[in-house]
Amino acid sequence: MAADSAEQFCVAEERSGHCAVVDGNFLYVWGGYVSIEENEVYLPNDELWIYEIDSGLWTMHLMEGELPTSMSGSCGASINGKLYIFGGFDDKGYSNRLYYVNLRTKNGTYRWKKITNFKGQPPTPRDKLSCWVYKDRLIYFGGYGCRKHNELSDCFDVHDAFWEGQIFWGWHNDVHVFDTTTQTWSQPAIRGGDPPQPRAAHTCAVLGNKGYIFGGRVLQTRMNDLHCLNLDTWTWSGRINISGEKPKDRSWHTLTPIGDDRLFLFGGLSSDNVPLSDGWIHSITTNGWKQLTHLPKSRPRLWHTACLGKEGEVMVFGGSKDDLHFMDTGHCSDLLIFQTQPYSLLRLCLDCIGKNAALLKTQIPCLPSKLLQQVLKKITFWAAVSHRQEKKAETERQSQLNTT
Repeated sequence: MAADSAEQFCVAEERSGHCAVVDGNFLYVWGGYVSIEENEVYLPNDELWIYEIDSGLWTMHLMEGELPTSMSGSCGASINGKLYIFGGFDDKGYSNRLYYVNLRTKNGTYRWKKITNFKGQPPTPRDKLSCWVYKDRLIYFGGYGCRKHNELSDCFDVHDAFWEGQIFWGWHNDVHVFDTTTQTWSQPAIRGGDPPQPRAAHTCAVLGNKGYIFGGRVLQTRMNDLHCLNLDTWTWSGRINISGEKPKDRSWHTLTPIGDDRLFLFGGLSSDNVPLSDGWIHSITTNGWKQLTHLPKSRPRLWHTACLGKEGEVMVFGGSKDDLHFMDTGHCSDLLIFQTQPYSLLRLCLDCIGKNAALLKTQIPCLPSKLLQQVLKKITFWAAVSHRQEKKAETERQSQLNTT
């Protein structure tokens, strides 16, 4: 493969604890960290990696403006073409700062802006929290972080304390809302139901007007409970009683809404510190979990991201394949794509042409121009897949030679 092709088929750097969102035909990735010689190294705060879904190509763009610090464990979400980043952990500790960048830039310049002219009170500093997006609002739940003595409350389970400065660390189960139209922070009055236990490294997803939470960790306990919060009435469901089998306890997993009534759960770290590669679908209609049996067992992921693509596919990027507490070396840069519903006939035809471009090289130029553009992107997509598979196989061969 030529050097320019290798550069064209580059991928975003490996990482865990990053942020990722899909807007239109693109997946955007920012932040996170990698491990270099047992040190945690935060990735550059001025790099935005963009994956074009149709062509399968990655590009890196340098960012400008009021840059967030390089962090892991921030919570990223998109509203109306803007990526919002809240919280996280950096070299100086926990953050409760909020930033945004317009992803639909007209001139190709991605400029961060720190939100400082807000009204209301933001959450206390924390990381490993999750977020629901509903009615142009960012609704944050939980996370691990620090509070001062006068900020202690029932929504906080204390883990450790530094008495001299009266600083406490622990887990949260509070709910905070940022209205992006009025630039206002608020804390809604919960009107009923039992809230989930405080936790971090859990996951959130929205279906309709319900915000769902699954799993997470508090103290040494990982959980597999499912809760939902009505985002109109601010009432908790309490722990939802599930019929039939259900996923095991975990943290650092993802939950992605697919369709109108289903949630896709993937990966995480189990209670016995085993990285997980299992996938489950929860149906709101039947109130049951169903494990997917065709997923590869050799691709565990934790502290990854998962985003819904244009045709119902779940796009998992990055994360670790190791237990981060004991062997933090296996950060990943590959993109796992899980098809959760049948692709359209057009998509299947484009894939077929893209895979067999060499056989159809005389017929392809005769296609109508609009269709030809789509076909050329699919040809690029499958060429990129082939190149990356060859590169991975070569790396594995070299690794085996080095060990023998």
